[in-house]
Amino acid sequence: MKALTWHGKRDVRVEEVQDPMIKEPTDAIVRLTTTAICGSDLHLYEVLGPFIAEGDILGHEPMGVVEEVGAEVSHIKPGDRVVIPFNIACGHCHMCGMRLFAQCETTQVRDHGMGAALFGYTKLYGEVPGAQAEYLRVPQAQFGPIKVPEGPPDERFVYLSDVLPTAWQAVRYADVPDGGTVAVFGLGPIGQMAARIARHLGYRVIGVDGVQERLAMARRHGAEVLDASVTGDVPEAIRELTGGRGPDSVIDAVGMEAHGSPVAKFAQTVTGVLPDVIAAPLMSTAGVDRLAALNQSIETVRRSGTISVVGVYGGMADPMPMLRMFDKGVTLRMGQAHVKRWIDDLMPLVSDDADPLGVMDLATHRLPLDQAPKGYEIFQKKRDGAIKVLLTP
Repeated sequence: MKALTWHGKRDVRVEEVQDPMIKEPTDAIVRLTTTAICGSDLHLYEVLGPFIAEGDILGHEPMGVVEEVGAEVSHIKPGDRVVIPFNIACGHCHMCGMRLFAQCETTQVRDHGMGAALFGYTKLYGEVPGAQAEYLRVPQAQFGPIKVPEGPPDERFVYLSDVLPTAWQAVRYADVPDGGTVAVFGLGPIGQMAARIARHLGYRVIGVDGVQERLAMARRHGAEVLDASVTGDVPEAIRELTGGRGPDSVIDAVGMEAHGSPVAKFAQTVTGVLPDVIAAPLMSTAGVDRLAALNQSIETVRRSGTISVVGVYGGMADPMPMLRMFDKGVTLRMGQAHVKRWIDDLMPLVSDDADPLGVMDLATHRLPLDQAPKGYEIFQKKRDGAIKVLLTP
């Protein structure tokens, strides 16, 4: 089959690789019909090379048609149309029983002290072959795959793999009071959907970004927007919009890609060129994140407000302003999305022909799998208006 493979910093290639096969009775094989490039894939493209091997298949936002199932898989069958959650969970362990699927004890990557395995996402998360490919082996298929209706286009459902559950959890974790205000830092795909979900739930939304196409899209879906590229003091500007107090909640949908920290940028660059045997332990103990968005979130949120962190961070020793956080009484919530926990909330919205979350207005580019390297480049460099790239295997 054809698949997108990693070969180094900013070097991804579509190559022929071995077809996946059933290995366990709880496996399934899915022929992929749509798969997406995620913002966190860009961390592999740019920063997290020390934890990925040459030739690894990337991608974790797929949907398709079931081709084959193992002997212990009964809730799906060949021919079913399914979305695959990006995290791999068993559905029956202690953590899954608490609906904390991103911490599944069956697939936890204990060798690295990490949570549930993920598709296409480094040794830290199990080095499971990813989904930017023609076919995907799905472990724990007795629980993971989500059946979706026949008929509507893939675009209606593919975001259930990651974007929508991640954004829904981000808003829930933000703990916005009834009629309250939430600021969303970063209007990439997750930030866009977090803003729309917050509006759908009745909250006032202030979106912050410096890319004009992203600001325009958020405005189109009811958010007030603040252009960070021309705003000198973003927290102060948001306080002015909220009676001097600040918003009740802030969602950090930026993560390690934030601008504004030359030291962390240098650290990311250095670890990107060091041999893996040196870079991997360094990244595990050093500060490599640009914390501009998180620091602005802390400054922006009102006293005793909540910050929901959904942007991916990768360092282990990044300094945080603990005195400021303690004095303000800030609540901080974060973590990988527990995808299947939120599907019952989301499925009626994506199945609704009225499209209340605007899922048909998120993808800016639809490319064949062969053009995936171009998709990575324009997404990473924010060129050609790229906000979300979908690939067709």
